[in-house]
Amino acid sequence: MSIKTFALMFFLFLVMSFIAGCAAGPNNMTNIPGSNGQVAGFLLGLWHGIISPITFFLSLFMKNIQFYEVHNNGGWYNFGFVLGAGIIFGGSHSARKCRRGCDR
Repeated sequence: MSIKTFALMFFLFLVMSFIAGCAAGPNNMTNIPGSNGQVAGFLLGLWHGIISPITFFLSLFMKNIQFYEVHNNGGWYNFGFVLGAGIIFGGSHSARKCRRGCDR
């Protein structure tokens, strides 16, 4: 085995290990009410997605601010969060703008 092959295999091993380490795990708090007695649903997920850039920045410096509500109802909260994040980061507007001005 040549050194180039070994280096490539080692690099691929590191990349795969990194990807596997970033895989999401189960949320054991799904459908369990939080301290306020409620479970976050679609609308709260949408709101959390919209404010996610601000929340992420603040969560780096303040321990009492969390980026994601773990006491949620599962799929609908996740859908709202992704939809809200898509809205705030441009969504289809960016794709439409690129379609008009991009060279193809």
